Formats: sequence, C-alpha cells, structure tokens
Amino acid sequence: MTIPLISLNDGNSIPQLGFGVFKVDPAETERIVTEALEVGYRHIDTAAVYGNEEGVGRAIAASGIPRDELFITTKLWNSEQGSDTSGAALDTSLQKLGLDSVDLYLIHWPRPDLDRYVDTFRVMEQLRSEGLTRSIGVSNFHQPHLQRIFDETGTVPAVNQIELHPGFAQRELRAFQEPLGIHTEAWGPLGQGKYDLFGEKAVSAAASAHSVAPAQVVIRWHLQQGIIVFPKSSTRARMAENFDVFGFELTDAEIDAINAIDRGQRVGADPDTATF
Repeated sequence: MTIPLISLNDGNSIPQLGFGVFKVDPAETERIVTEALEVGYRHIDTAAVYGNEEGVGRAIAASGIPRDELFITTKLWNSEQGSDTSGAALDTSLQKLGLDSVDLYLIHWPRPDLDRYVDTFRVMEQLRSEGLTRSIGVSNFHQPHLQRIFDETGTVPAVNQIELHPGFAQRELRAFQEPLGIHTEAWGPLGQGKYDLFGEKAVSAAASAHSVAPAQVVIRWHLQQGIIVFPKSSTRARMAENFDVFGFELTDAEIDAINAIDRGQRVGADPDTATF
C-alpha cells in the first residue's frame, strides 16, 4: 500500500499517515514500533518528553528498512527551549534514536510565559542548516505565536502539530496557517477516548455505509481534508485497521455530517496557558 506524500514548504515530503507513540510505555516501545513498521507504517512521531526515543531507535535499527524510506519526527521539550539548550537537546534525541538526523524537529509547546520560542526557532533554523534535521516546525502554536515566528525570523514553519479531531476541528487556525504553507498535523485524532466520538451518528452511519470501523472513518475524515495524521495503538490488529483506510472514500455529505460534530471541544491543554 502506498501512503500519500504531502509536499512541505521547504521542498521535502512527509507521509500523510503515520504512527504516534505518545504515552507508549518505554518498555513496550520497541515491540510496538516494530509491529507498526511490519504493518507498513514508515512515518513515526515521537518526542523527547515521551521517554521512548530509545525504543523507537531500537525498532528502526532492527527493522532493516533503509533510512531514506523512513520519516522520523521528534520534539524539543519546553524546559530545553532557548538559544543555549536547544541544540544539545537535539543531540541527545539523536543519540537515543541512533540517528544522524531526523526528518522533522518541532518545538513541542509555545510556552508564551517563557517567551523563548522565537529564539528557539532561530536555533532550529541553524540545526536544519547543519543537516541535523531536514525540516523544522512547531506544535500547539496558535495564530499569534505563528505570526511572531515568521515576523521575527522570516521563516514559515513546515508544519504545526495541533490537537485536532471532529469535536475540535480547529477550522479558524487551519484557515490561517494553511494558505501560508504551514501544513496541519493532528494529534489526538480520535479524541483520545475522552468523548463518545465513535457513537456520534455521523461517524457510525458512515462506518456502516462503508463496512469499516468508526476509527477508520475518522482517520479518513482527516486524510480527505489534507491533514497529516498519526493514530496510535499498542495492538497489531488495531494498527493494521488504522492503516487500512485507502480502500474507501467518504462522500461530501458524510464529511459535512462529521464536520457538524465540531463543538470546540478541546480535550488537551490550552497552549495559551499550559505551563508544564
């Protein structure tokens, strides 16, 4: 199965469907990522704060998959923001991953209270020029944070990874960033089980109509809107199910019905006030 590639604003490409390891037990990470790679995933999204970069690295090394066939993302944690620490943080992540470079490096949260994200992004520009990451971007940034980045650095981030699911579709933020060439990545694409997304009539009806699982419908909803998405699972059967989303297509009416689920229902932290 060929996963669609999305062209980023720096000329690189990213697989639109990937595999996330948020809250994956470090002791289980190598097994889980190995199974994901066996299923067919080639885009893995991790972060320094997840504590499982080493397990991801071991799975990559054991897979035998050529490095140029993989897309690996990691993220800079908030405590490492700043001109003096960001480069060392990537060095540590690369050592844990067993890689010479990552494909995408993100500032994990803006932490506007610290006011370091602009200086940090300048460091990331340097890391990219040194070949330690191919692309750079941000995560959980709101419109004012993004505006400051490109006003003060002149660089448009390649992606913004944000909480996004049918109950919290982030239309206003997407309408701002996507015309500028900032692609949207979704974390928590299935709502993290914090509301009954699969019980929503629009989702269950589409699942019945296409003889697929509700999760497959929601993943397909993301894909058809051009969103980069990486669901997670610790079970191989569910990994395979989440990967098998290219044999059907939602109708415009089904997309509209799922769009109507949006209630501005954030299930994670608010980037404007998060201080972890």
